[in-house]
Amino acid sequence: MKNFPVFMCILAIGFSCKQSLKTQNTVAETISVPVFNADSAYYYTATQVSFGPRVLGTNAHEACGNYLSDELKRFGATVTLQETTVQLQDQTPVRIKNIIGSFQPENKSRILLFAHWDTRPFADHDPNPDYRMKPIDGANDGAGACAALLEIARQAGMNPPTVGVDIIFFDMEDWGSPNFTDKTNHYGDWCMGSDYWARNPHVPDYTARYGILLDMVSAPDAQFYKEIYSEQNAPSIVKKVWEAARATGYDSYFIDKNGSSIMDDHVSVISYRKIPCIDIIHCSPNSSTGFGSYWHTTEDNMNNVSKETLTAVGQTILYVLYHEK
Repeated sequence: MKNFPVFMCILAIGFSCKQSLKTQNTVAETISVPVFNADSAYYYTATQVSFGPRVLGTNAHEACGNYLSDELKRFGATVTLQETTVQLQDQTPVRIKNIIGSFQPENKSRILLFAHWDTRPFADHDPNPDYRMKPIDGANDGAGACAALLEIARQAGMNPPTVGVDIIFFDMEDWGSPNFTDKTNHYGDWCMGSDYWARNPHVPDYTARYGILLDMVSAPDAQFYKEIYSEQNAPSIVKKVWEAARATGYDSYFIDKNGSSIMDDHVSVISYRKIPCIDIIHCSPNSSTGFGSYWHTTEDNMNNVSKETLTAVGQTILYVLYHEK
């Protein structure tokens, strides 16, 4: 990672901020919502990227997993590491690790927040064919969402909301077969960490009021349309989050229109845990892939991370959390 001392300075400045947002609910009760610190989130993103591509079985993957776990512990979470072996479509065994941080684990009323922390082993959409078998940095596709959740975790540790919060970093979301292979089932090797957890939760019979998945939430040009599975399975949560974005002044990021159906980590959680979940994901109808031009390319680096976008998403989620009763 370049300019690491600069990030350390930013972190020191950012962590000194202890402001809170005052909002009014319908009965005129004042609710204090912590302020999402963009400098902290940017630093967490850059730190993950500094390890290198977080591809399963690599030193970078191991180091980043330790970092995420240690940060959750530092913020006061009870951390559970869920490690297991899963099989790819070709029967190759792969070792995965889901990282779970629980705040107020004794609280029966819970909200689930999640993202994937692994990175894609192939830049299969790169315009340069020579780069297509290279792993990606995953600054936006992986690190940014985890960074937003780390900053939310930091705030939850300092200023506990009235609900319990579980933050899960799912592994092996982004392995799926590269698009230049002749495999016909391109879904089989995706979202394997969330699929395993949904069938085998870290707490028996785990449930939550609802879940929010963050995926690709840090790009400068990001806009979040209402993902179709989210609308079908959790329309009230979509409405809650989009109204929170409007209340916090970030409705230009959260577009009041339906987007695409995305087979993402929330689908398994909905299917096997029966928890209503939504996916906040940058997927635009105005691009050829639906995603940014840097998606699954070697250009998914820190140049495509925006503090403003991180703030729009992070502050919206904090508003939702701290308005729960």
